[in-house]
This record gives sequence, C-alpha cells and structure tokens, in this order.
Amino acid sequence: MQASKPVSPGGYSPAYAWFVVAILMMAYVFSFVDRQILNLMVGPIRADLGITDTQMSLLMGFSFAIFYTIMGIPLGRMADSKSRRGLITVGIIVWSVMTALCGFAKHYWYLFLCRIGVGVGEAALSPAAYSMIADYFPPEKRATAISVYSMGIYIGSGIAFLLGGLIVEFVTAQGAVTLPLLGETRPWQVVFYVLGFSGLLFSAAFLMVREPVRSGAGPSSSVPIKEVLAYLKLNRRTVLSHNIGFAMIAFCSYGTAAWIPSYFLRVHGWSIGQIGLVFGLIVMIFGSAGIVFGGRLSDRWTAQGRTDAPMRVGVLAAIAVIPFGAGYMLSPNGMVAGLFLIPATFFISMPFGVAPTAIQDIMPNRLRGQASALYLFLVNMIGLGIGPTAVAVVTDFLFGDDNMVGWSMFIVSGVAGAVAITLLATGLKPYRESLARIRAQTAE
Repeated sequence: MQASKPVSPGGYSPAYAWFVVAILMMAYVFSFVDRQILNLMVGPIRADLGITDTQMSLLMGFSFAIFYTIMGIPLGRMADSKSRRGLITVGIIVWSVMTALCGFAKHYWYLFLCRIGVGVGEAALSPAAYSMIADYFPPEKRATAISVYSMGIYIGSGIAFLLGGLIVEFVTAQGAVTLPLLGETRPWQVVFYVLGFSGLLFSAAFLMVREPVRSGAGPSSSVPIKEVLAYLKLNRRTVLSHNIGFAMIAFCSYGTAAWIPSYFLRVHGWSIGQIGLVFGLIVMIFGSAGIVFGGRLSDRWTAQGRTDAPMRVGVLAAIAVIPFGAGYMLSPNGMVAGLFLIPATFFISMPFGVAPTAIQDIMPNRLRGQASALYLFLVNMIGLGIGPTAVAVVTDFLFGDDNMVGWSMFIVSGVAGAVAITLLATGLKPYRESLARIRAQTAE
C-alpha cells in the first residue's frame, strides 16, 4: 500500500500503520483477558482448590509476573535484532496453549505453574509491539499510537470482568458441566479452554502484518550488554525515576483492580454478575478513554514544546486520582462507590500509554526493545507481582477481616501513590536532559 505522505522509512501509509496498531491492540486484548480473568473467579477457584486470599493473589499476580519479567529481558533483546512480528506470533501461541492448560487444574500448584507459562508467552508482546509502533509513527504521533495499542489493557480487562461475571452466575445456576473427552468440568475451567483456543486462532492475524524497517537501527545484530548498561548508566536518573515512578502507579492500579470485585461483593453486597457488568463497562469505556486522553494530551504538550510531556501526564494522573480513589474505597454506599470508580478509572489509566512512549523517545532504536523490557520488568514485578498480594497481606494479617479489603486498598495505594508522585516529579528535569542528549546524537 502506498500513500502520498509516508509515515515511516518503509513508506507505509497512515491507514496501514493504524491497521497494524489495531492488530497489536487485539493481541493485547487477548493477553489481558487471559491475565485478568482470575479476578472475578476468586470465589469458585478458592472453593474448588481450597485456598486463601493470599494464595489466590499469587495466582493473580506473582505467578504470572515472575517469569513474565524474567523472560522479558532476553525477549526484549530479541526484539531489537530479530523479527518482531515472528516473536509476537510465537508468544501468542505459547500463552494461548498455557491458558488452555490452566483448565486442567485440579490442584493449586498445577494452576500456579500454568500461570507462569502464560507470563512467559505474554512477555514477548509489548517490547516488540512498542518497537514496531515507534518505527511506524513519527515522534509527534507516537504517544497517541502507543496509547491506542495500550487500550488493549482496558478492553481486555473489561471483557474479562464481563465474561467472569457471566461465568460465576452460570456456576451458581448450573454447577459442573460434562464435556466430551474431558468429563466433569467446572465452568471456570471451561473459560480457560475457550480463551486458549481463541488465542490460537487469532495468532493467524499476524500473517497480515509486515515487519517495519528499523529507523536508524544500523546493523541487525544484538547490541552488546556492556553497551546497553553503559547507556542506561548515562541516563540512570531518568530511567530510575521513570521506571519506578510508573511502576508505583501500576502497583496502585493492579493492586486495587485485583480486589475491586471482592470489595463490592463483601462490603456492598453486590452480586458477581452485577459487579462484572458494572466494573467491566467502567474499565472498558473509561479506562480506554483515559489512556487515549493521556496520549493525546502528551502529544499536544509535546507540540507546544513541553519535551517532558509524558512524565507530566504521569504526575497529573497520580495526583488527580487521589480523591476519587479514596471516594470509592471508603464509601459506605455501593452506588456512590461505583460513581467514584468512574473518574478513578479514567485518571489511573492515563499514564499507561505515555510511559512506554517516553522510553521509545529517549532510547536509540537498537535499544528500544531491551529498554521496554526493563520498564515492563519493573512495572509487572512491582505492580502485578506485588500489588495484589500487598492488599491481600494487609487484609489477612493486619485486619484479619475479609470485609476490610477497602481499607487495605486505600492504605496500599496511598503509600504507592505518594512515592509515584515524588519520583515522577523529580524526574522531569533528568528526562528533558536525556531527550536532549538523544536528539543531539541523532542530529550528528
């Protein structure tokens, strides 16, 4: 496809570039459905496997994050030198197979190991996707493009909550079902079979995606680790404030999202079906709107000359979410809590498109995959790996009362939010310096 005004060195048209973003976004949707589906099936899985909130939190976060983060670094290096399209396709196949295998779980540790396998497969997606989008779009449009890709977080999570709510309602009404060859099967196990098979079918969509030309990439061989570490050391203040600052926002987001369904169930007496419908729609609509708004705001500020725009969006979002987060976590009324959840979801989602964009802007092309993998390592290990468990530990060991989960979310997210604001605000100047440095190198 040709266009009068190409947007990449390969000459791809804007329409085709956005088509690729749409395919990548759908892959992200599948990954987040697989990742978040457990959050609304806490009750049935706990009952069938005989486990506690803390053990369940390890399934929702740590088991997935541990190998997602470990595998992210080598897969990020591959994204800097190998076919990114091929890497993503293999990743989808791996995580889909492991998702299907989760359906065979009869014991806690089997499910734990399968969730590790899901994380290994999903680690291939985002470093390669960020790098591809950066080559399809010029810098002034990257934040919006990556934010649209990152909408997959909220569309996928919303679908997971909607689907999970329907499944749990089905569990109550029907109980176990009998499947050919598999025998008696719990409905939550059926969910894993369906998701795994659907992901395998979707992997064929990448036959329509072309590997973009690497802009300014030079040779295709991997960059030596020594060179990677030297560049990160040169920009260490930026990298640390950015990565850990946004990771603490993820800590708030994942830590609370994992327990919001249980909070409305335990504290406000909502049914699982009601929670799935309301929370699923809020996440899909207002989470998606927030992340795209964050990207558009960053691009607008960048066009106005504010070179630290992605970091500014992070600071703004972390501050703005505070009153609304406290409102839904501590509200004595379920309806009021649900209304507060709408703006809280909008603001907490704003940074998750601009954060990876900032990495693409300050890194040489041949380091983008590895730098993105490092960012995802911290975001997923701190946010997804520790966040849900931190809330569960406070509930189980500080309060010893399941109904205090709202206060647990408030305490954990309050501390993490304060750290995020401090780090991102102090990182504005270092980020501007890193951006000026890479632009000077590019101009030479």
